[in-house]
Amino acid sequence: MLDTPIATAPYDLQAVRDEFPITRECVYLNHAGISPLSSRVRNAMTALLDDGVAVADPAERHKTLLDDTRAAIARLVGGKPSEIALVQNTSEGINLAAHALSLEPGDNVILCDMEFPSTVYPWLNLERIRGIETRIIPHHRGGLAVADLERAADSRTRVVVASIVEFLTGYRNDVSAIGAWCRAHGATFVADGIQSLGHLPLDVRQAQIDVLASGTLKSLMGPPGQGFLYIRQELIPQLQPPFAGPLSVVDWANWRDYNLTFLPDARRFELGTYNWVGLAGMKAAVEFLMELGLSNIERWTLHLTDVLIADLQRRGYAIASCLDPACRSSIVSFSVANPQAALEKLKAARVIVARREDYIRVSTHCYNTEDEILTVGQVLGNA
Repeated sequence: MLDTPIATAPYDLQAVRDEFPITRECVYLNHAGISPLSSRVRNAMTALLDDGVAVADPAERHKTLLDDTRAAIARLVGGKPSEIALVQNTSEGINLAAHALSLEPGDNVILCDMEFPSTVYPWLNLERIRGIETRIIPHHRGGLAVADLERAADSRTRVVVASIVEFLTGYRNDVSAIGAWCRAHGATFVADGIQSLGHLPLDVRQAQIDVLASGTLKSLMGPPGQGFLYIRQELIPQLQPPFAGPLSVVDWANWRDYNLTFLPDARRFELGTYNWVGLAGMKAAVEFLMELGLSNIERWTLHLTDVLIADLQRRGYAIASCLDPACRSSIVSFSVANPQAALEKLKAARVIVARREDYIRVSTHCYNTEDEILTVGQVLGNA
């Protein structure tokens, strides 16, 4: 028997599972890689595609979709619609912010060595072209510790970068502590939310996050190629967009009055034609998860994490993820003797997980069950 008590999901779990056809095909535990789409999201996207007028002139047919999507995202993160720009993915969002910040040669950016490349390469690129120093410091238990940040920083530290949840082991960074340090030291806090938004509640104001970028294909369970960029309102006037398009400027519909005056809100980072189908899917995904309640999803997926860790430990597996409950998330990575063979064995049993480096990574979401979680150990057996 497991030491972890069996819990009941804080919502109608079967009704949620019914939204995801993939539950009838396999045990899907790779939401940190890419999430399957719910029927609601698929229907929202299909409805737009099937509407011939919308395809021909989506801006006219769906006049409120842009505003409604920004409003939904603002509710998700605790910001304002005017602070939301619609972008393709996390990488685009972070690159836009990185190039818009007023950084000078000799300034430095601090992040830890557990970050996903999307949060690293934009700063290394600034180092290459503008002489901005990127300080990549060792992680602490899987993430960025404020004490380590304090030791690495100096008077030229201008930016601190961290994922809310790290991709490899699921370490949950103390973003409120990082945000407080940044505000006290005049540094800009740039966060990656792709592994946390949709799993965990967030209030960007409380966490003192200045910039937040995320795609929707992972925790938000939306379509690939769609994301958003949040920028704190007070920071927007200080940022000079590195790119400009007709949607970036005021009064752009006066076609040949070439007035390069950027919009006063986050829309200054939007360039041209929108991915209307992607926006419909993102909006539906965000609304669906918020109806379930992010705190409810957090409680359930953390319970599944506890169940998985207890079962793997009982079977003799070494857990790579931090075991401190305060640092846990919906992602659990563990060591196996032959990770590729373990991955193939699980795949043959129709249990979909991921291999990252030499670990097997399991990542759950709102519709997964305890029985599904326990299939990982049942298929692999004891270590």
